[in-house]
Amino acid sequence: MLKARVITAIFLLIGFLAALFLLSPLGWTLLATVVAMLAAWEWGGLMRLVGIQRIAVALLLGVPCTTLMLAQPEALGLSGSLDKGAALSLAWWFLLPALGFWTLLVPLWLVRRFPLSGTAFGLLTGAVVLLPTWLALVLLRHLGPWALLGIMALVWIADIAAYFTGRAFGRRKLAPQISPGKTWEGAYGAVAGVLIYGLAVYFLAGSALALPLLLLIPTLLVLTAVSIIGDLFESLLKRQAGIKDSSQLLPGHGGILDRIDSLTSTLPLVTLLWLVL
Repeated sequence: MLKARVITAIFLLIGFLAALFLLSPLGWTLLATVVAMLAAWEWGGLMRLVGIQRIAVALLLGVPCTTLMLAQPEALGLSGSLDKGAALSLAWWFLLPALGFWTLLVPLWLVRRFPLSGTAFGLLTGAVVLLPTWLALVLLRHLGPWALLGIMALVWIADIAAYFTGRAFGRRKLAPQISPGKTWEGAYGAVAGVLIYGLAVYFLAGSALALPLLLLIPTLLVLTAVSIIGDLFESLLKRQAGIKDSSQLLPGHGGILDRIDSLTSTLPLVTLLWLVL
């Protein structure tokens, strides 16, 4: 298992970096669409669908992605230059609902643990999760490959810091009925790791950031909290579906949703903040 995990991680890293730095805007958008459709296929599994039903869910998610590529190429920057005003118009339709979803609705779900798996509302929720993530990946690429990599690194650092801090000092369970392995100490470690990373980036490349320091710190705190919420939300769905991983597409790592759970909650918020500022 460890060997498969390491080999998969190496191939994923090489493939991701090659795509991030080498693909054209259209190529990157098409790749993001494929990833989103595969994640939708996994979402169908979380909703207890099987066979052709899961494929149908993936194809249905591809419809709005393809429609936006054809109808709003300027808003997606497919020609190479991004029309930020047009992108902001899209954001109001896709990213603003995502903001409300992750900051208001999902925390309530985590407390009440409403059943989603196997429900029509659960299927609709998949679109609310995956479409804003797809749009965020497409738009944030126009900040530059290094910027997008840095934003994603924030989420990865939160995950890594939470894991090792929780392993070393974890005592109090964060959400024992959803994810017994997560602790409050791990969450504090995630906050510390993200603050250190964010402040290091600020002092090394402050002129490249649009946020002043007084706004950066609360933003980092919110993004850390939202990344944890995204992780817990997928854990809740998997627990309700009675499965350990969203799929076995990535040997040793589970599925795509297992790798992007925290990104689905944070990337749309970062994109909305960038477009508004």
